[in-house]
Amino acid sequence: MIDESPYELAVAEAAAYANLTDLLTEQAVARPDAEAAVQALPERRSLTWAALDRQVGGVARGLNQRGLVAGHRVGLLGPNRLEFVVAYLAVLRAGLVAVPVDPDLEPPERNSMLRHCGVAAVLTAEGLADVEGPSLPLTPAGLSDLAERGSDPVTSPRDPEALAALVYTAGTTGDPKAVMLSHRALLAQAEHTAALDIIGPGTTVLAALPFFGVFGLNAVLGGWLRSGARMVVMDGFDGFFDVVHREEVTNLPTAPALLSRIGHDERATTHLTSVTTVVCGGAALPEEVREEFGARTRLRVDLGYGLTEAAGGVSTTVGGRLLGHGHVGRPLPGVEVRIGGGDGDEPGEIEIRGANLFSGYWPDGSGGPGPDGWFATGDVGYLRDGELFLLDRAQELISVSGFHVYPVEVEEAILELPEVESVAVLGRRDSGTGSQVVAFVTGSSLTPETVAAHCAERLAKFKRPAVVVVVDALPRGATGQVQKGRLRGTLPAEGVS
Repeated sequence: MIDESPYELAVAEAAAYANLTDLLTEQAVARPDAEAAVQALPERRSLTWAALDRQVGGVARGLNQRGLVAGHRVGLLGPNRLEFVVAYLAVLRAGLVAVPVDPDLEPPERNSMLRHCGVAAVLTAEGLADVEGPSLPLTPAGLSDLAERGSDPVTSPRDPEALAALVYTAGTTGDPKAVMLSHRALLAQAEHTAALDIIGPGTTVLAALPFFGVFGLNAVLGGWLRSGARMVVMDGFDGFFDVVHREEVTNLPTAPALLSRIGHDERATTHLTSVTTVVCGGAALPEEVREEFGARTRLRVDLGYGLTEAAGGVSTTVGGRLLGHGHVGRPLPGVEVRIGGGDGDEPGEIEIRGANLFSGYWPDGSGGPGPDGWFATGDVGYLRDGELFLLDRAQELISVSGFHVYPVEVEEAILELPEVESVAVLGRRDSGTGSQVVAFVTGSSLTPETVAAHCAERLAKFKRPAVVVVVDALPRGATGQVQKGRLRGTLPAEGVS
């Protein structure tokens, strides 16, 4: 008898449930009267597990009664509110496909995404204009009107491989792509997170990361469903410290921009006393931000590395050692990692395998895992004693006269200058050397000459920026990650300094 691989075992385990909302039903049966989800602002509202399950069932029946059937895509346009949670779960229970889109995008951009995936309807929060397609109100009254009363079960197909969500990602390069996430992938990620044993019925987790991104949508929301924790939903930073203190938040998932903002506030020393776990992901975390936060709060900041194509998670430092620069921990239980097809103690492209992987890119499933289940992430890193270290994006690797330049190495050198607030390094075509290094920097009283002089002292000649562009701000996504794809469109032409 041939032993099953860890990948095959993980796929089999994930099939124990067929729909992400099976986890909700399980919690509603086990703990019906326990507080499940809280919206602390502008007024405090909450739902028990039983009440949440009833609302989700009613809205799911209402969606089906309005002619939406399995496979139809439904847009979700709104901030982190209880209504978003109810609507998202109702869409999944009805057998539909959830398409969360950033409500702060300009109308042409968000409508382009909705057209791209062919939504049949859009659940839209108040105040959002110019939404293309049939729109239903994503408000308490709107969901109440939509809901169909009764106890009849929703009769959507029960297939874990059915498409559950289309989540748009641009990473740091290229145009947005819709990642096809099945119920199997969402459920597997929830199981992988549960195996870390850092969230459970006695945990209160803050959901401040936007639900339109995979970290908030599945690493947070999916983990909450699996664990039976209490979730506090927040939109924006206003009132953050009062909410965390009043609701006694214990688990704080965050992103670098949010962590930096928290750590620079005096209230970080007085209002985070209930917090026991801090996990940061979604973008690279500067070491100085982690150190400053830890010094002020006395809290350890763990890292998580993931991507939309992995339903949120690949590795984490939770439960392990913190090994410094570039270290992103061990693979999550149920996830396999290799480098360039091998063991990978030398830098190469990170490849991953697990039941949490996507099914490909919309609409045809192209670009998904290979026949053996492995997916090349486009990130460069290496493994050392089972610990994963992240270096850069493979697509961003710059080749200057045949020598490899990792943008992150140049960025870190430039950030040593006290005048520099932020930096992004890209490559541009050069007829003489193949590519040149270009640095975009922000900071007061900063000149290109200052940056160039510092790099001349710190970096080998082929790594030094040929062009330094001082800008007012760098374009960033919701997690604080620099959107290098947008910067690339502003690169000076070859020969222009």
